[in-house]
Amino acid sequence: MHVHVTQTGPVRFAVQARSHIVVSDQPPDNGGADTGMTPPELLLASLGSCAAFYAVQYLKSRNLADSGVEVSVTAEKLKQPARLGDFRIDVVSPVALTPEQEQGLLRSVHQCLIYNTLLSVPQVRIALTVPQSHPAG
Repeated sequence: MHVHVTQTGPVRFAVQARSHIVVSDQPPDNGGADTGMTPPELLLASLGSCAAFYAVQYLKSRNLADSGVEVSVTAEKLKQPARLGDFRIDVVSPVALTPEQEQGLLRSVHQCLIYNTLLSVPQVRIALTVPQSHPAG
């Protein structure tokens, strides 16, 4: 998987994945124009849409519902180091479920790739590329 991020304003970025572009920006009180979600909001959006996908797949595969799933995701800002924590995913089923179906739906949502990524600390490497400087002279 790959995304490419390009600065398009003071704190605004175009995030491209395949042929899709999402805008990330900051609210005015943080120097932006509020033209897109902030990076932490994009993370919550990724987690929520992943959880919703797995919930829908469970309901569709059992002919229980093919639309109407809703998901809300919240997280708290933590410090030292600055990060998000205390995530909560709330899934709303569009139909009544038996206790067994409720457990099955929850098991399905636990298969979400983003959820499982956040549970296991991933390796993240940062590389820097800078233009070649020419000696003064």
